[in-house]
Amino acid sequence: MADMDERLNQWLRDAHAMEQQAEQMLDGLSRRIENYPELAARIESHIAETRSQKQRLEACIERRGSSWSGMKDLAGQFTALMQTAGGVFAGDEVVKGVLAGYTFEHMEIASYRILVAGAEAAGDTETARVCEEICREEEAMASWLEDHMAEITQAYLIRHASESDTAKR
Repeated sequence: MADMDERLNQWLRDAHAMEQQAEQMLDGLSRRIENYPELAARIESHIAETRSQKQRLEACIERRGSSWSGMKDLAGQFTALMQTAGGVFAGDEVVKGVLAGYTFEHMEIASYRILVAGAEAAGDTETARVCEEICREEEAMASWLEDHMAEITQAYLIRHASESDTAKR
């Protein structure tokens, strides 16, 4: 059982670092989105959710007598910084941002489903409940991106075709 608990603690630390990365990545994109107000608003909303998710994970980790990993958090932030910096040079930054966001949301969904199963196996019903709740939030964001992907892409293409400086962001 101790090995199972330690593995769950490790996965929770990984999820915490993942949320650090998500917050940094979303924050960078949010600061640059200028001409897609609905996308910008949804990203801002998800940043608040992400910060709350991180706090809920911290509570689970502390309740389990563990701590999050500063090194993993730092690595996640660095990765997000590189992703954000790469987007600055893309001529279709908004489309690349939607693609990256949609992909990242699905990684988070899979991570939280694994955490739910792990917490249930370890008998930690509170962590399972928290991770199910967070997973639903990630699913809602992925669904929003999926529902708006075509609209954002088409708006980008129309702006780009007219050589508008508003297309990229």
